[in-house]
Amino acid sequence: MDRRRTAPLEAVIDLLLDAVCVVDEFGHFVFVSAAFERIFGYSCDEVIGRRMIDLVLPEDRERTLRAAAEIMSGEPKLSFENRYVRKDGAIVHILWSARWSESERLRVAIAHDITARRRAGDMQAAMYAMSEAAHVATDLFDLLARAHRIVADLLPAERMMVGVRNEIDGALNIAYAADAHGDPVDGLPSRCIDFCADVVARGETRLMAGERGETWLGAPLVSADGCLGALALKRAPGAPVFTERDRELLNFVATQIATALERMQLQTRLRRMAQYDGLTGLPNRALLHDRIETAIAAARRAKGRLALLYLDLDRFKEVNDTLGHAAGDVLLHDVAQRLRQCVRDADTVARIGGDEFVVLLADVRRMEDAETVADKIRDVLARPVTMDGHELTVGASIGIARWPENGDSAKDLLLIADAAMYAAKRRR
Repeated sequence: MDRRRTAPLEAVIDLLLDAVCVVDEFGHFVFVSAAFERIFGYSCDEVIGRRMIDLVLPEDRERTLRAAAEIMSGEPKLSFENRYVRKDGAIVHILWSARWSESERLRVAIAHDITARRRAGDMQAAMYAMSEAAHVATDLFDLLARAHRIVADLLPAERMMVGVRNEIDGALNIAYAADAHGDPVDGLPSRCIDFCADVVARGETRLMAGERGETWLGAPLVSADGCLGALALKRAPGAPVFTERDRELLNFVATQIATALERMQLQTRLRRMAQYDGLTGLPNRALLHDRIETAIAAARRAKGRLALLYLDLDRFKEVNDTLGHAAGDVLLHDVAQRLRQCVRDADTVARIGGDEFVVLLADVRRMEDAETVADKIRDVLARPVTMDGHELTVGASIGIARWPENGDSAKDLLLIADAAMYAAKRRR
């Protein structure tokens, strides 16, 4: 083959929209057509003599070399796909058809740019994958880990982080941070958190070059209710830089993640509304019932014991009648906080209605421990509460039920404790 650039054949080849590439047996470019510059960003003079493999995305080099070896062994390739890094750092998807000329000792290939097609397909696949992740994820971390696997296929990066704003005070917390393999990353530098915070503050996708040669790409997680947080990717120095097309792609993915996150937060709020008291934040009757049954099952396996304390506040009606229901609500919230301070983390304090509370003492070692906690609660609730210039003192009537002595189910224990509480109230 005459390797000199000659017309008119060269001129005809240069009219092709696909790039014609000729590589020698050592893997060096010896000819590229004009379309090569449009697809890869390099002119003919910039690549002649260079190794083909150096332009291939590092993740695709091993299988590209295997394909090249198969072609040189006499096996033509009609539809081999791989990814290249353009001169501007963008990643392009290429569909190759190639064959080997034994007589000329050259590999001849035609490169068809399928980046737009792949990107459209990947975006649609990402949308479906995020929808599925939103339905099957068990918690926020699981959702974001699934999202990471989706993002990694579209935009490979050294690290992915997701900052989520707290629904109460709006503070940004890093909910997920992992390396390219999905392994958690601890101790993030402040600049990582600052970058996510900046994306949230601006409310727009950001592309930033770091001082050490790394590149950052971040997109806000925007929902109908506002900005939920930020998704950020980091590429190490020497890796392909993020491009404007990557910015568009990440923004699309961030929109899908925001939708899934919004759905999960809504489901969490609904579950909380169904399980917790809106005024005090304590578990309600339904959740308490489940926790009692769970504690009974655990005690049965461990041959342990547990106790229930049923509380009814004394003189609470007087507070409502004299100071109003708003003051009563403040008092109930204060009582809830005091009760929490009287028990262990493993125990449960629940409000089951009005001024009635139940304390579940799990794993009670001695049955007299229940009386000890009851005495502690009486002392704590006897302390005055100052409200609108009024000093209020409320007490509590407490009834105790023990497992296994007083019943074998949540219903039985609650009935026994309730009856014991009313008996204690009559004695006051």
